Amino acid sequence: MPRPPKYRRVEQLPQFTYFKPSGIPMSELLEIHLTVEELEAIRLRDLEGLEYEECSEKMSVSRPTFYRIITAARKKIAGALVKGSALRVTGGNFKLAKFELACKNCGHHWEDIICCRRTRCPACNANNWHRVN
Repeated sequence: MPRPPKYRRVEQLPQFTYFKPSGIPMSELLEIHLTVEELEAIRLRDLEGLEYEECSEKMSVSRPTFYRIITAARKKIAGALVKGSALRVTGGNFKLAKFELACKNCGHHWEDIICCRRTRCPACNANNWHRVN
């Protein structure tokens, strides 16, 4: 019996989940699927510029696993750009990270996932909060 897959840690869900070349109808496009954890790997390594070791720690996976994730993501993105395919970010094997948050209005502290539009203080329902380090 195979070992159950380990969940990858993702800091937040992507704001945008679909990218396509302009001027081509959706019905004519080939679609490439990028998982949420593959996008997180690209964000950490290529956008944030973190080293492989730091990235693997943030995602709670081994360094070789992180390397496999980012290699697959880069191959899919390159294929979409070169072949003019649509890129859909969906699914995967991940859990959203929880952070300690503090309300700027009432000072209440709580732990939650970050969803910028929906995260609200449980004490005063304000949308004016910040992450506590």
